[in-house]
Amino acid sequence: MPSPLSTPAAPASLPRGELLRLWVAIRLGDAAALASRLAGRGSGASIRGQVLTRIAPDAFADLLQGRRVLAVSGTNGKTTTTHLLAAAVRVGLGRDADRVVTNADGANLHYGIASALSQRPRSDIAVLETDERVVSDMIAHARPEILVLLNFSRDQLDRHHEIKALGRSWRIALETAAAAGPTIIANSCDPLVVWSAGTAARVVWVETATVWNADGALCPACGTVLRRSATAAGERWDCPGCELTQPDAAYRVDGDRIVLPNGTSVHPDLQVPGSFNVSNAACALAAAVEFGVPATDALAGMHTVTAPAGRFATTHFGRTRARLLLAKNPAGWAEALPLATSDPVVLAIDSVAADGKDVSWLWDVEYEQLAGRHVVCTGPRAQDLAVRLSYAGVDHEVEPDLRAALGDRDVPVDVIATYTPFQKLLKMAGLR
Repeated sequence: MPSPLSTPAAPASLPRGELLRLWVAIRLGDAAALASRLAGRGSGASIRGQVLTRIAPDAFADLLQGRRVLAVSGTNGKTTTTHLLAAAVRVGLGRDADRVVTNADGANLHYGIASALSQRPRSDIAVLETDERVVSDMIAHARPEILVLLNFSRDQLDRHHEIKALGRSWRIALETAAAAGPTIIANSCDPLVVWSAGTAARVVWVETATVWNADGALCPACGTVLRRSATAAGERWDCPGCELTQPDAAYRVDGDRIVLPNGTSVHPDLQVPGSFNVSNAACALAAAVEFGVPATDALAGMHTVTAPAGRFATTHFGRTRARLLLAKNPAGWAEALPLATSDPVVLAIDSVAADGKDVSWLWDVEYEQLAGRHVVCTGPRAQDLAVRLSYAGVDHEVEPDLRAALGDRDVPVDVIATYTPFQKLLKMAGLR
């Protein structure tokens, strides 16, 4: 074991006492993580970070120092995009791939990021999934080179009911950073993202195949109803009340292909399904290229990603073969429902803090598209979902127990779950 004063887990510029405290916090966090694994309560990444940051409150900032940081944030898709970007950077580095550290399990708050960084002290490149609430601190403390901003939509309504406030915090942080701030890779199809990135020194725009725009009806700058119009390249938005308008993009999603700034069209050849993941890949590709990775290497890396943090994993529960899909909010459900083609299909709903306690969003999801198939509603809020399906005219049954809902079937099933039941499914399957 190295001496605490020689460990590279923090920059040598830290005061001796703070460096020792950080080292002790890391070791105690590791012990807590081991205890969690031995008790069968998960990987221990979360408890490690909580112990670490409780003992060393500045661990998040300290462990970021001396690293080149690429951060990914947004309401939907940040876990998959982070995996795609990390894989792209690793291939670009070749033999030096071990230089990359990432929070692959999706723990994206301060303590989750600190937990991941503490495990790879010598890795000088960090590709970090970052919760929307943590973006401002990431900009201030990490000075990331690249920051990917994917989208904004309603999520966990009891805590994040005003998404514009989050966008404003991004805007202020970028304005404060000025020329020292990151290069932004941003979704030009999301008005709130465009407004939030408006104070950045440099932005590379990506035109994505966004299907959900219910959270972008009003101009975030002046409140005017946005005008949307169809063009040969797809729908575009514009504010008739102020200067905010959809910017021209350097990268563009065209069906299942990505058009590069030079006009070349490439196929990402992903192993994760859905048009939304082509959009995620376009953002990851733009970020990787900006970081200096050749596009061909970036695409080769992204092809290796199969089930990021369990998303889209296919596994067995007894005889039942199930594909696991995560959907946390109306925007996520709009993307996930078309992927669920099985009959029956299992939908799992919960409403604890990680899911958001307010489930009124169920009425914003177009469950009518499941008509003609049988749905098994499960989870603590299965009855709420059943009421919504009744109004949608969808045949369904209620089975509150998650394992019983999966059944013992000789046909494969798709399972769409909110965050908490999704994590339970991963644990049941031995995937976490």
